[in-house]
Amino acid sequence: MALVVLSALTSETPRPGNISLSNFTLSNFSTVFGTGAMRAAGNSLIVGIGGSAVALLCGGFLAFVTARTNAPARKFLYFAGLMPMFLPSFVGALAWGLLGGPNAGLLNILARDLGLAPFMNIYTLPGLIVLLGIYYAPYAFLLIHASFSLMNPDLEESARVHGATPGQVLRRVTFPLATPAILGAAILIFTLTVENFPVAQMIGSAGGLDTLPTYIFRLMNSAPSRGNEAAAVAIALVAVVLIVTAIQRRVISKRTFTTVSGKGLKPAKVDLGWFRIPALILGALYFVVTAVLPIGALIFVAMHDSPYVASVVGSIQAGNLNFNAFADVLTNSTVHKATTNSLVVSISAAVIGTVLAFIVSYVVNRTRIPGRAGLGYISMIPLAVPAIVLGLGLLWTWLLIPLPVYGTLVVMVIAFTAAQMPQGFQGASAGILQIHQDLEDSAVMHGANRVRAIWRVTVPLLRVPLTSTFLLLLMLSMRELTVPLFLFTTDTRLLSIVIFDNYENGILQSSAATSVLYCVLIFLLAWLARRFGEERQRTS
Repeated sequence: MALVVLSALTSETPRPGNISLSNFTLSNFSTVFGTGAMRAAGNSLIVGIGGSAVALLCGGFLAFVTARTNAPARKFLYFAGLMPMFLPSFVGALAWGLLGGPNAGLLNILARDLGLAPFMNIYTLPGLIVLLGIYYAPYAFLLIHASFSLMNPDLEESARVHGATPGQVLRRVTFPLATPAILGAAILIFTLTVENFPVAQMIGSAGGLDTLPTYIFRLMNSAPSRGNEAAAVAIALVAVVLIVTAIQRRVISKRTFTTVSGKGLKPAKVDLGWFRIPALILGALYFVVTAVLPIGALIFVAMHDSPYVASVVGSIQAGNLNFNAFADVLTNSTVHKATTNSLVVSISAAVIGTVLAFIVSYVVNRTRIPGRAGLGYISMIPLAVPAIVLGLGLLWTWLLIPLPVYGTLVVMVIAFTAAQMPQGFQGASAGILQIHQDLEDSAVMHGANRVRAIWRVTVPLLRVPLTSTFLLLLMLSMRELTVPLFLFTTDTRLLSIVIFDNYENGILQSSAATSVLYCVLIFLLAWLARRFGEERQRTS
């Protein structure tokens, strides 16, 4: 980040062996107030607010239904809430570009097959908002579901005993107690949608819409490169997100959200009544939109001789489908190497990131160490830095630092741990804020030292949020595309890089087939991680 700041304040972009401490200027910041940047900022603001609202609506609804209600098929609804995490946003953008294009989109072609008029154009601002919202909804689902799962039922029972109706209990007790998770999810999703580059590039730019990341990308790739101005725009974005984060912490600090004490936890189920079946239908519809249709489109394109068809029904009836693209991908040595690299980097970054997030969250929320608030803000900074600028900054950093890690998987692990730190910090903090410190202090009073009390009392109580945090970091690392674009070499290519390269080169069948296998791998990793967490919980 220091190199990005230095770049914004000089007229020369830092390069390996060429860090200039002269030619300081503030002229780069004039770009921040230019027409292009202001238009991109306006689009980013609309996308951030709209995408966050869609994500909170979808993720929060499914979290509440699965954690606290008597809706039927709650295991399926839980799976539906997580399903978009198995489909990275850039893969979802690729799939919905195939489905919702105004001319060659499969849904529009299918509508013509059925004698209907084309009805969809995904390359619009509403299309970009909905697409980002539904694919970031799992973050809201995981954080809010963990909060509902830890909620003490005594507080709700007390409200009922004093005459509150079920609706009043939800409005005045249940949802207010989940405020840290909801606010954390809102801030997280807002910043993720604002800084998202792949989806904005594939959907927004194709429709003539610039957001701040795509605008920064255009500045950096213009001829000559305008990297200094891009850094200035990135710093302005950092300042805005830090202000939003400060507001969030100020709101939370005014109230107490402790819900876990020494008593047992058996949250009561809310009776949905007539809404049980509609709730299931809404969850199933979300599953179809986020998973069934995109994966179906990827499989169809991968199995067809050409990504462009005149008739969907006619292509299926003519028997033009085959598995050649899947066979090519499964026997490709580059894909094999990229798969191994992705697994090593993602699992390592998730383990290190979860441990680091817990330590930082504990210091910020449970200690009185001077500067702990600043540590929390530092943890959030990577979230405010567009991934494309963060990747460039990391590239400069590890080229300049005299450690032989550039060109290895180690630099990927370091980069992913740094990039995902805000998400880990938010997830761990939401759990810690709900654990009463008296439980840990009681262990200390009975003779345990502080470290042992944390390990034997606090950590077990945080098993659900920490497992969710690990799962979140694992999924984010597996899905990451923008940061490794600046760090990969021939030997350290990841699966996301292989898919993006094939897409950029117009090899859509191979890109679609690799995307399907990529999603299967992410699903298997998530399933194993969840099974491991459940097994640890049963044996403890």
